[in-house]
Amino acid sequence: MATDENVSLWERLERPAPTPRQVLSPQRIATAAVAIADAEGLEAVTMRRLAAELSVAPMAPYRHVSGKDDLLELMVDHVYADLSLPDGLGWRENLRTLAVRTRRLMLDHRWLTQLPPQAKLSLTPRRMAVAERALTALDGLGLDADAMMSAFRTVDAYVHGSMNYEGAVSTLIAEQNLSDGDELRDTLAPLMMWHMRTGRYPTFQRYLHTAARKDDAQWQFESGLDCVLDGIAARLGL
Repeated sequence: MATDENVSLWERLERPAPTPRQVLSPQRIATAAVAIADAEGLEAVTMRRLAAELSVAPMAPYRHVSGKDDLLELMVDHVYADLSLPDGLGWRENLRTLAVRTRRLMLDHRWLTQLPPQAKLSLTPRRMAVAERALTALDGLGLDADAMMSAFRTVDAYVHGSMNYEGAVSTLIAEQNLSDGDELRDTLAPLMMWHMRTGRYPTFQRYLHTAARKDDAQWQFESGLDCVLDGIAARLGL
């Protein structure tokens, strides 16, 4: 018989509760932990801080989560409850809507870009449901299983890569007490001007002088996303 050390968080949570009434629940723990992370960042989420926020003994949360790794999984699953898709969408609109709403989720919970690798890859029920929905949208189009997963992961990788960059820009602006992208460019101007004076980057220089959407993060995201989806459609003949 498997010991608790070899049983996943999700299998443990599906077991019957040991008592009919409990002060804590996975939902309460996740809600409190997410609130801390949203307000103060992921580093502020500790088991001791969590217990204090919940007004329980320091060891009480351990009845539901074995430690920080379990807690992060619970937090990820909790926020993914907000990631829903309407019915009746075709494959492209399904993947596009999923990508746009995932970006919105990551803007609402910026700590999602700061998760350690294990938590980023966590197989939580709600994350699995998102993957299932995306793969189902690609099913029945004549693609084999590898092509379906490749298309889904390509869009997913684009979303996370874009949000890592967008999050880094926002963090830098906040850390340097800047108000917007213009002030950030003013801060970076001396170094950028040195690069431009070398004459090595004429196309980048044209971008600097003519681009009109430098700070339109949503347009940049959706424009790039459409390029990705166009590529998937052309590559897979969809």
